Parts: sequence; C-alpha cells; structure tokens
Amino acid sequence: MDVVGIGVPCVDLLAHIRFLPKENQSTALEEYSWQGGGKVPTALVTLARLGAETGFIGVVGGDLFGRFCLQDFKRHGVDCSRCIVDEEKETSFSIVLSDEKTGGRNILFHWGSARQIELDDLDYGYISSAKYLHLSQANHVTQRAAEYTKQKGNQVVFDADSYHKSILEMMPVIDVFIASEFFYKALYDDEDYEMHCGELLKSGPRIVVFTLGERGCVGMDEEGFFTVPAFKVKVKDTTGAGDVYHGAFIYGLLQGWSAKDTARFANAVAAIKCTTIGGRAGIPTLDVVQTFLNTGHIDYTEINERVDFYRKRGLMC
Repeated sequence: MDVVGIGVPCVDLLAHIRFLPKENQSTALEEYSWQGGGKVPTALVTLARLGAETGFIGVVGGDLFGRFCLQDFKRHGVDCSRCIVDEEKETSFSIVLSDEKTGGRNILFHWGSARQIELDDLDYGYISSAKYLHLSQANHVTQRAAEYTKQKGNQVVFDADSYHKSILEMMPVIDVFIASEFFYKALYDDEDYEMHCGELLKSGPRIVVFTLGERGCVGMDEEGFFTVPAFKVKVKDTTGAGDVYHGAFIYGLLQGWSAKDTARFANAVAAIKCTTIGGRAGIPTLDVVQTFLNTGHIDYTEINERVDFYRKRGLMC
C-alpha cells in the first residue's frame, strides 16, 4: 500500500450558476453534479487516479449517501475495506454553489449523524502497510495513528485547511505539513513566508508548504525556501482544489521528487481540476498532467466522460 488516509467522507451536490441570487431572486443552474467529497477521501482518489495504491479508514452512514461514497471509492480504485458503515445514521452532505460572476463558491454543509472514527476502529497492521499516512484532523485517534506510523518508520502528511491549536500540538509527529492561506492568516499578520516556514520546520516536519490559491504556493525543506507560481487556467470551480493538491503532492513524494518539483506538479493537478465542476470529476490521469506540464494543453477526453457520468447518473451510480 502506498497511502492510507483517515478522514470523513461526504457527498457534494455541485451547482454552477452565473451569479448568486439576492433575496427573493432566482437563477438557472448552468451545470450540476453529484460527487464524492471530503479532504482525505478526495486526496486518496487523486492518488489512485495518478496510479498509487490507496486505502481509506473512516465511517459513513447506512444511507444512500453512504453507499454512494463507498461506490465512488471503489470506482476509483481506493480500498475501502476498513471503512465502517454506521447503519442507522446519516452521511455528511454539502450543497456547493460556484458562480461565474465572482469566481467564488458558497458551501451549505450538513454534518451527518454517523459516528466519528474511534481508537478501537484502527487497524494498525493496515496503517503500517502504507508508506504514508494522510490526515486532516487533529484528535486523539489521529494522534495515535500518527505516532504508530512514526514508530514503524513511515511518514505522516497533514492537511491543515483551517487553524486549530490541536494541529500545532501534533507537529512533532508530522513529516509533511501542508496548510492553506487561511491557516497562515490565522497565525500570522505578515507575508514573511520564509521565516514562518522555518519556524514550523523546527517543530517537527521535514517539509512545510502553504497553498496560496491563484498565487501558487510557498514552502521549505532542508534544501531551503521555494516559491512556485500557479498555472493560468480558466477556473470554473475551486471545490476540492486543496484536497487534490495534497493527493498530488503525496504522489510526488512517492516518486522521490524534490519538494519544489512536487509542489509544481501538485499545482498542475489542482489547476486542471479547477477547470471543471466539483472535486472529483476533473482530477486528471498522470498522462494528462504530463502533457499539460510539457505543452500547456489539457486533454479533456476522459475528464468530460467523467463529468457526464456524474451529472447523468447522479446518486444512482
């Protein structure tokens, strides 16, 4: 196994509109889609699409959304044999609005009633079988999984999308720390990225990266500080861009690439994803990414087939 992730799956109903209507207004749906979501789950799907072997540990409800999440994992080749079904409960669900006028998105989120992963749910043999453990939550369960991973000589990657002090407490057991600009702004009131990356490196990780949206990303490892600009594409929907970035970054680590080269690759994968609606449909294969990096051209043959699949089949898939 290349990567095992622990996280919370959800289902996204994506709605692409021309503008966000005001009170008592309405607007037509330009495009819609049902897709799987969740930070770690989407990162694992990205890895599988690129050719890595991945497995997921988590809990879904026994409802229609839960069945959809499991089917979507299987469709993309993510092993979900350690995923628990909380039969009488609901899976988390989001309605995501992306609008052409502002290029932004709005998310309406319903936290399902399915229980959270517990210590007794962890299969330590399964976790230690993977080269990397991918996490996005800092709690007693993920802390224990990360400690075990480190004991076995494997690596821990953490997705810090939003700030919480418990994340900083986990830094000693994190090898690769990738945080959003929202996390950065919660901690710092300047743009001295190099200084703050250096500070975080001293707390445990060997690689620290901050994603900055359309400005690309910055980071630091033992070779020094680096800045990698974003690729210019026509953005339709940024949903899942960070999750896809994390998956692509881990793929680069599996190949033994430098942190800077890996960041450039992850920028490219996330950029391609952003040209289509949702977090899953636009994730490219390795061939598509390599062509984009070499020529700037995006081959939409397979991507468009997936977009149509999610829209036409909906929850029946």
